[in-house]
Amino acid sequence: MRQRHRIQFPPYESHDVAQDEAYFNLVEGDRKLRIRFHDYDRIYERPGLYEQVFYERLKCSSPQKVGELLRRSLSAVGKSISELRVLDLGAGNGLMGEELKRDGVARLIGADIIREAKLAADRDRPGLYDEYFVADFTDLSDELRQEIDEWSIDCLTSVAALGFGDIPPAAFFQALQFVQVGGWVAFNIKATFLDKSDTSGFSRFVRELIFSEYLDICHMERYRHRLSMEGLPLYYFALVAQKSHEIPADFLKQIEVD
Repeated sequence: MRQRHRIQFPPYESHDVAQDEAYFNLVEGDRKLRIRFHDYDRIYERPGLYEQVFYERLKCSSPQKVGELLRRSLSAVGKSISELRVLDLGAGNGLMGEELKRDGVARLIGADIIREAKLAADRDRPGLYDEYFVADFTDLSDELRQEIDEWSIDCLTSVAALGFGDIPPAAFFQALQFVQVGGWVAFNIKATFLDKSDTSGFSRFVRELIFSEYLDICHMERYRHRLSMEGLPLYYFALVAQKSHEIPADFLKQIEVD
């Protein structure tokens, strides 16, 4: 039976904070710990805590939504998800990987920047990933780049991981470079990141990318990612695209994104 945790959301007047600054209190014995939603290392150390906060309490639906749209896009061109060799970027403890594995993907490679994510995936979903890399994708060694490349990746997924500084543009760009031309990209992103009023580097990068010649958008859908602590819907876009051309190495410089 999965361990249950005693979770307390802060008083209503504390809820008016940026999404990446939101937090909850975790009661452990006589201690009350304040944990930010993005303190993934502290969350993953505790079995079942991530699922309890984000999937039970806040009703996150993103792995299922992105998985569904990927299957639908592949089916439309007569392909099966079982043929794919997937790189799951920002894999965490394996929730998106579990969704993909359910459909029998040919190969499933996880990647995350923190060691606690891999340890949690090994603990919670042993054997799910064929390989799991703990690595900073903005600073890969030549040896690691070659090792990942040898998996012949033809699909990149990244769910509930982009933006907010968790995966910077350079890391996502590097992951895209591993995807073969003709391969697939499936990810989600907060709806406001596609608004021109958002001038952050990640927002500009994603807008330039999805409307570029390098990706053919197959499906883009606005949906409810999860609830806020107040019970209000937080909207994201789920996107599925096919990589149509190699992306130039200087793409980020061209659009002036670090």
